[in-house]
Amino acid sequence: MTAINRRMLLGSAGALLAAGTLPARAQSWPDRPIRLVVPFPAGGPNDVIARVVGQKMSSILGQPVVVENRSGGGGVLGTDNVAKSNADGYTIGVTSAGALSIASSLMPNIPYDSLKDLAPVTLVATVPELLVINPKVPTNNLRELVEYAKKNPGKLNFASSGSGSVPHLAGEQLRFAADIEIIHVPYRGAAPAVTDLIAGQVQMMFADLPVLMPHVQSGALKAIALGSAKRAALLPNVQTTAEAGFPAVQADNWYGMVAPGRTPEPVLTKLRDATSAALADPQVQQTLREQGATAVGNSPAEFATYIRSEAVKWGDIVKKSGATLD
Repeated sequence: MTAINRRMLLGSAGALLAAGTLPARAQSWPDRPIRLVVPFPAGGPNDVIARVVGQKMSSILGQPVVVENRSGGGGVLGTDNVAKSNADGYTIGVTSAGALSIASSLMPNIPYDSLKDLAPVTLVATVPELLVINPKVPTNNLRELVEYAKKNPGKLNFASSGSGSVPHLAGEQLRFAADIEIIHVPYRGAAPAVTDLIAGQVQMMFADLPVLMPHVQSGALKAIALGSAKRAALLPNVQTTAEAGFPAVQADNWYGMVAPGRTPEPVLTKLRDATSAALADPQVQQTLREQGATAVGNSPAEFATYIRSEAVKWGDIVKKSGATLD
């Protein structure tokens, strides 16, 4: 046997051996702790949802699911960390609409492709955007607010958790749908925006329902409308934007499970099954409802389709508004 033939034979044998070990590794997954990346700081909606689901997944999989917060860039930095991690199922992420569907319209050089460098696993939960106002604004519902804005063009400032965020783009949706002149004031996060809204420095704001609920319950803010298809159980008397006459204003934030794009299919299947089982657990569903979130748990194909459709919807608003990333 020539040296060349020997090398070819050894190379083929090595390739076959490597291919043969892949199913075995997938079959034994997981045999060590799993890192669950959350691309936002601890305590926010993304973090709370990930921890609730991750804790249940730990018991289902028999291995710890350890949450790691890697914030920055509106969720892009942590999501990119997942995309560039080893594709072995031991690094996964629960990330947001902004990082998966909006950032590509805001960043010309986004470091990952949501549907190539990441493997969509399932849509974990949706969270409606609630529109609130400072109680000093003399309106009680969305129609009255729009009428007030038309009579006072440029007088109302709407806060957001950052330029290009879902709360910002929800405000832009309302501006276009109602044909009103309201001024966007971006903040670095929801907390300082809410603080200034309560103080009257700005007059209105869309934000994730759980962020605003304590302030609505205390009377510090007034709930005006919910940017979702259905009313929220936590606020049954608050109309949706569609019920108020503005069906074009649809702004649910959402959070989905992803893995690195080259993760083996058997591992993705186990991961999806474990996530879906966690989301089907009555206690998990109840805990999410208490946070104003709705558990979902769809198929990878359905989640991929949803990511695409959301990218089109928000991409149009980004282009029309001229929104940029801070």
